[in-house]
Parts: sequence; C-alpha cells; structure tokens
Amino acid sequence: MAGEDADVIIIGSGAGGGACAWALACRGIRVLLLEAGPFYYPGEYLLDKPQWEQSLFPEKARHTARYTYGRMQRLDPAYQGLLSWNHTRGKTNTTEQRRVDAYHHKRGIGGSTLVYSGEAHRLHPEAMRLKSSHGVGADWPLSYDDLEPSYCIAERVTGVAGPVGDPVRFRSEPLPLPPHRLSYASTRIREGCRKLGLNWVENSVAILSKPYDGRPACNYCANCYRGCMRTDKGSADVTFIRKAVDSGHCTVRADSQVTLLEAGPSDRITSVQYTDAAGGSHRSSARAVVVACGAIETPRLLLSSKSTHAPDGPGNESGQVGRHFMETISWASTGLHPEPLGSFRGIPVDSVCWDFNRPGSVAGVAGGCRFCSATAEADLLGPGSYAHRVAKGWGKRHKEEMRRVFGRALTVLGMGESLPNGRSFIDLDPGERDALGMPVARINSYLEGTEIHLLEFMAKKCREILHAAGVSGIIEEFGSYDTFSSTHVFGTCRMGDDPNSSVVNRFGRSHRWKNLFIADASVFPSSGGGESPSLTIQALAIRTAGHMQEMAKKGDL
Repeated sequence: MAGEDADVIIIGSGAGGGACAWALACRGIRVLLLEAGPFYYPGEYLLDKPQWEQSLFPEKARHTARYTYGRMQRLDPAYQGLLSWNHTRGKTNTTEQRRVDAYHHKRGIGGSTLVYSGEAHRLHPEAMRLKSSHGVGADWPLSYDDLEPSYCIAERVTGVAGPVGDPVRFRSEPLPLPPHRLSYASTRIREGCRKLGLNWVENSVAILSKPYDGRPACNYCANCYRGCMRTDKGSADVTFIRKAVDSGHCTVRADSQVTLLEAGPSDRITSVQYTDAAGGSHRSSARAVVVACGAIETPRLLLSSKSTHAPDGPGNESGQVGRHFMETISWASTGLHPEPLGSFRGIPVDSVCWDFNRPGSVAGVAGGCRFCSATAEADLLGPGSYAHRVAKGWGKRHKEEMRRVFGRALTVLGMGESLPNGRSFIDLDPGERDALGMPVARINSYLEGTEIHLLEFMAKKCREILHAAGVSGIIEEFGSYDTFSSTHVFGTCRMGDDPNSSVVNRFGRSHRWKNLFIADASVFPSSGGGESPSLTIQALAIRTAGHMQEMAKKGDL
C-alpha cells in the first residue's frame, strides 16, 4: 500500500516480537520494529566491574514499565509452611496479606530475554489439552504437532543445547548443540534424586555449549540475568533481531513507546501512534500490526486504544482482553551442603526433573510442575549475598562464617501450572497514569486452592531433594503463596476457535480486526507445567509470520 512505513509494524522486541520480525524480514517483508525501551550493548553490562553484584541489570531511563496492583489476598494461618523466610532475617512477609515483590519484566531491544536464564522448553503435548483431559482452563486451538516445525526453527536460530531424545516431546530433528556438562553442585542434586527414584537430567537452554553462528561458547559465570557480555546466551537481540536487521528488511526504533492503535473502518488498524525518547509524537502505518508487548502490556495497549470503531478497545469485542491471567507459581528451598561445592559456577539452570511435568502427575492437581537447580536464580553467587543471607554473626565470627559457607549454598526450585480464575486479571488503573498520560496496567492476582496445593507439593519435594543431596538444614525458602514475584505471565489475550471466549485465532490473528495479530505469551490458553515459555512464544511467532506471508500472497493482509 503506497505511503506506508512498512509492510508490518511489530510492537515489542522480546521473544515474540524479535522472532516474528526475523521470520517476516527473512522472507523479504518490510518490518518496522518499535520498542519502548533502549538499546543495550554487551559492553554495557557490569560483570567486569567491581559493583557487578550490586546491580542485577544496568538501569536506563524507561528501562521498566510502571504497574499497580489490586488488593492481594489474605494469608491463611493453615499454610504457615508456605511462608517465605531466611534464617538470618526471619519471615520475608510479616503482614497478614500476600505482598508484592515485582513483575520481573524488562524493556529494551531483546525484551525480557536480556535477563532470562536461557531456558528453552517445548510444552508437554498434554498441557495443551487441559480442558479436554481435566476439565479446567482451556484447550489450545492447535496441537503440539502443529507447532513442532516452528520449535525446530527457533532452536536453530537461538542455538539450543540440550540432551538427545525426549520420550514425551517428539522432535523431527535433533537439537543443534550438545548439552552442557552439569556443575559439581548439580551432580550432588542428581545423586540425591537417584536415591529418591527421580530423574535429574541436563536442561535445554539457549546458551551455547560450543561456538555457534559466530558466537562463542559459554564461560559458565552463571550471571545470565545480569546481561550476557559474551553473547553466548540466545537473547532476541543477538539472534532474531540481529538476523532481521542483517536481512536489510527490518528497521528497529528503540525508545519508541506506542501509545495508541488507531482502529478504522473495514475492521482494520489504520496506524499506530508512538512517542520517542525526546517526547516527539509519531504516527506510522502498515498493512498489518503485530502486538508483542507481553501478557501485561499487550492488554494495556489494547484497552487504552478505545475509539469510535473499537469502543472497548481493538480485540476486546468478547470482553476477554485482560482475562485469564496466569502467573509464575514457584517455590525455592536453599540449604548449605557439607562440601565446598563452588555452587556459584555453571549456567544458572543446568539440570531439571520432568517427572511431575505431565498434567495430573501430582495427586489432586490438574496441571504439572518441574524441579531444577537454581542457586544462581536465587542470586547466591557473590560474597554480598552470602554476607546478608547466609553467614550469621558479626565481626570476626561473621568473617569466619563467610569463609566456611561461601560456595556451599544449594537451591532447588519448583515451578508449576497456574490455572485461570475470575479473580486474576489485568485491567487499567483508573487513578494512575504514566509519564505519557496512558493509564497504567493494574495486576490483579489470586491463588486458588489448586495452586496452593501444588505449592505444598513443590515445597515438600524441594526439601526432600535437598536432604537426599546431603543438605542437613534449610536456611532460606521463598514461594508464591505469600509473595507475588512473577517472571512468566500468560493468558490475557487467549487464543481459541470461538470468538466469544478468546481474543485471537490459532494463528494469533484477531477474530475481528483483519490486520491485527498478537505474538507473545498473552495468547497462551494454559501456562504449562513449569516450562519456560520463551521457546513456545518464539515458535508461535514464527508460525504467525508464516501465516501472514500466506495471507499476503492471497491479498488478504
């Protein structure tokens, strides 16, 4: 269409936006990629600086979005065993209500993949049929087999390393790289799991075990979430987006926050409005618009874009935008091992137990869960963390304790299925606006009995694994019951075949708006049994891009 800035505008440059940009650009489709956050360059990360441990990630202006939270639920005294605590500081939450820690989301070219641990998981096929098999949640409108070819593409682009063979998840081609060798600390967990009859295997991660695609192998510093200086971690900026730009068909604009989707006649999005870092306003148009801002910012943008043609916001004709919010359900237990493990070495999550991942594996719970090594995820990597959270005492005694305990911390993490419920949703806060005048997203979170029962199971199993691994006493535990602290969020623009109960179809296309697509975890009908969602987001985005190309060939885009 003459006068358009691009064939496709993509909003958001994380796992979904980056993968979609690459999949379109490599087909010769002109892409304009708009990102609210800044560029980050590997040399900006702080791992080679003295202050590395004090900063989880280098802060920049517009680095994180602003959110508010609805009233959190009251804690039940019956679940005292699920309260977060530390042996030097006591209870983390001393109130009678669930507290807010954070929604751990990052703005920037690469999105939250800038700080993720590189986990690259395929969903369990049965997790996509929860409604049919267990009568809860919703089924995916596509099957695992439909998504499998796109999984392979995403694994090749990001350079996934992992074990050979999976008895549950069929794959048409092997992973591109061999698995990482387990750290010494993780071998202790593996031995403990064997005593319990559990399988503890290498994790699948988008972290290079060998040089690949012009990037070096990992050096095992374990600080993925502080930014990867070596580019061995397959974040979207150094994989999909780099390749999209190299194709010559993708333009990237950082510090460009989209404030409005302009809905026009004929059920089409006519343009998008965005503001640059200097406060300048811009309007761009394209044949199609892909929203890939994540399960909180995507519904915020849709709900904020009300107009005459879209009185409830584009895509919200069914009233489903913002509904079915699912969050990270997790539990972590940490103990001190009698051996000097050097547990600060390795990749953050090098090993995993999938024995309870299949839906229904845990008695009384529809969804599944998984367990993994997580000492780095608990940020027990440097002396600062040990000084505050592990070593007791003061003065000389504290110094002696530091020498004794450093490198001995061992953490096991459980992550499990989150089911949608009517009290967990995203809406717009009526009383809060951001610096650009947009209403901010309000996160409403509620854990029902199923999630609490799963948390009890995960807490018990984490403790059992640690004890079997040789840990005599627990020193810290942290869980979702008394604290909202979510990295993976899903479901607020659910995909489905029925326009009355979903926002987009099986290809991520709006049921009404002919040129509006969504490519992030907001389209997930279910969260999976603890799998990291990035690979599935990428696979869905690649599949969406392929469908868009077919539509363009037919003149339907």
